[in-house]
Amino acid sequence: MSISKAAKILGVSEITLRRWDSEGKLPSIKTQGGHRRYDISKLKPELVHKYTLLNDNRKTIAYARVSSHDQRTDLERQKQVLELFCSQNGWTFELISDLGSGMNYHKKGLTKLLNAILAGNVGRLVLTHKDRLLRFGAELVFSICEAKSVEVVIINKGDEATFEEELATDVLEIITVFSARLYGARSKKNKKLLDDVSKAVNANVAGPQNTDIPK
Repeated sequence: MSISKAAKILGVSEITLRRWDSEGKLPSIKTQGGHRRYDISKLKPELVHKYTLLNDNRKTIAYARVSSHDQRTDLERQKQVLELFCSQNGWTFELISDLGSGMNYHKKGLTKLLNAILAGNVGRLVLTHKDRLLRFGAELVFSICEAKSVEVVIINKGDEATFEEELATDVLEIITVFSARLYGARSKKNKKLLDDVSKAVNANVAGPQNTDIPK
């Protein structure tokens, strides 16, 4: 960028930039016409990213998800948290929500989100937790965001489950998906299976009670 824009982003005068250039502290690239051009991303990448977001027309998307219908209350709570957070930061945003398993890659809202990211229409993605995006594969989506210069904001980074709790949730997700395919989502057999597995997994997280179980 030009010396005037570089000086504005860095908060210094053009005279200072010329002096830094001559001293080798911040070398510039000379155009054929002899004008200075600066690659600020090498010195202040976070400033350039912020400057880019403020000066492009890409939108902020807040994404919320729960796994089942009986979690609708939690979905509304997620939406409220996202709306409040985005409003406090002064971001104009679009809210996208899904009701479905974190292992389902074909949810309507997720598909809409990914298409917008790939089309270059998203500048910022806001989540309450990382696993609200996907149970498995969230890192792949984050890599796509990085490639598309999309800022990912996770509100509750420190509020993470233990390894045992995450494992229990993953097992239940897997059982839910496959048992639903085998028996039908509303069958009594499926519900009983899920109830039994849920009890067993939760009991194991709390601590195995049967010492005769082989390790």
